[in-house]
Amino acid sequence: MAKEIESTNGINLISAGTQVKGDVESNSDFRIDGQLNGKMDIKGKVVIGASGQILGDIICQTLEISGHITGNIRAAELVSLKATARMNGEIITRKLAIEPGAIFSGTCRMDSEADAKRKETVQLK
Repeated sequence: MAKEIESTNGINLISAGTQVKGDVESNSDFRIDGQLNGKMDIKGKVVIGASGQILGDIICQTLEISGHITGNIRAAELVSLKATARMNGEIITRKLAIEPGAIFSGTCRMDSEADAKRKETVQLK
């Protein structure tokens, strides 16, 4: 069962030392410095702090990673892997930035939602 957070202006936080099991949905930005085992569906920006760990998929607008993620990412705008980031999985995004020192093991597809819709239309014909 997903936990829906109705905040529109604030930043939601899972702080260091906190472990959450389950899916998370939110209409505003989200920061994780603790651990999450589940899927995230966030309408805004997601920041994974250096102590943050995610085991699950993430759907968001923008993602900044300093911690560890095992799962697939779909970000509408930008994925940024900082020097301390450890990422294992698939990334689908419009823009990707990887700092020296970051570890990325997986695949990446640079794709915008408009391009994806256009490709689906072409395939249907």
